[in-house]
Amino acid sequence: MRLRVGMVCPYSLSIPGGVQGQVMGIARAMRALGVEAQVLAPCDGPPPAAWVTPLGASVPAAGNGSVAPIAPDPAAALRTIRALRDERFDVVHIHEPLVPGPALTALVFSDGPLVGTFHRAGEIAWYRAVRRPARWALSRLALRCAVSDLAIATARQALGGSYELVWNGVDVAAARAALPWPSEGRTVLFLGRHEPRKGLGVLIEAVVRSGLDASVWVVGEGPQTEELRERTLGDPRFCWLGTLSEEEKFRRLKSADVMVAPSLHGESFGVVLLEGMAAGTAVVASDIPGYRAVARPGRDALLVPPGDPDALSAALDKALAGGPDIIAMRESAMERAAERSLDALATRYLELYDSLLAPGAAQTASA
Repeated sequence: MRLRVGMVCPYSLSIPGGVQGQVMGIARAMRALGVEAQVLAPCDGPPPAAWVTPLGASVPAAGNGSVAPIAPDPAAALRTIRALRDERFDVVHIHEPLVPGPALTALVFSDGPLVGTFHRAGEIAWYRAVRRPARWALSRLALRCAVSDLAIATARQALGGSYELVWNGVDVAAARAALPWPSEGRTVLFLGRHEPRKGLGVLIEAVVRSGLDASVWVVGEGPQTEELRERTLGDPRFCWLGTLSEEEKFRRLKSADVMVAPSLHGESFGVVLLEGMAAGTAVVASDIPGYRAVARPGRDALLVPPGDPDALSAALDKALAGGPDIIAMRESAMERAAERSLDALATRYLELYDSLLAPGAAQTASA
């Protein structure tokens, strides 16, 4: 009898995001291994796969310097409860268990072994506000996982308990198989939501101030898009691409000379760095804990102080110039990314599930 896993995502799958990408990637990798993995999540349009159960539309909620598309309404909660009852999963895996909506509903109303993965890092006001009831709810988890040391520290400080470190993953096969997108001349690619903490404004300042001789592909959208586009009007170096399909994203990464991630804070794990590294692209990023956990400075990527346009432009120049050091860095980064593949991540989670389903295994974690 095949293992049946319910993967609960609190954020809308219709809107690109790190957690959404991980949930879908893990489920897809598990299904390739013969597991009946089903994703339960909000959707603001048709579900992206036949094995996704849509739980309703989302609303934007501010938090951690970003805007999250969550579904905290009673209708979504009822759909979640109904899906959990009907599907009767062997394991329910909840990502961000305390986010209002399907995740928190699943945490309270699921039966059987529950696994929770914590993605967020930094100061989270919501954790403080619900600390006492949250500790009770989290006692229902058989296992708590977190995607980085920073995420573990955040959860442990606010909520207590012990956590298994399970890194995020990247679709290495898709990155390596992608055909390079046609381009002319040197190209830098930014990939991320257009909001202050992602540092796109710092990148624009760095390019304009230094006169960088390269095209800049800007991928993504967000609340700052129009404001930042106005700052680049008339500058032919900037090409605003909007939201891309997964296929085009990897094709653009494969073609770019440099992928840049100038985030200022709030990154618990740099999946975007892994994507660039897996594609064999030179990576320039901010030297923040979440990125340092992924890319070793000078070995897998060039890391610079966050919010420093001069340091950023100097690193971009160095990466674009290439040479033996940059070639070695790219090769090291590809090896590093291979260690963090979604296939390896899915296999690790399946090992953890097996430990919970073994006869006599504990069904709840310590608070």
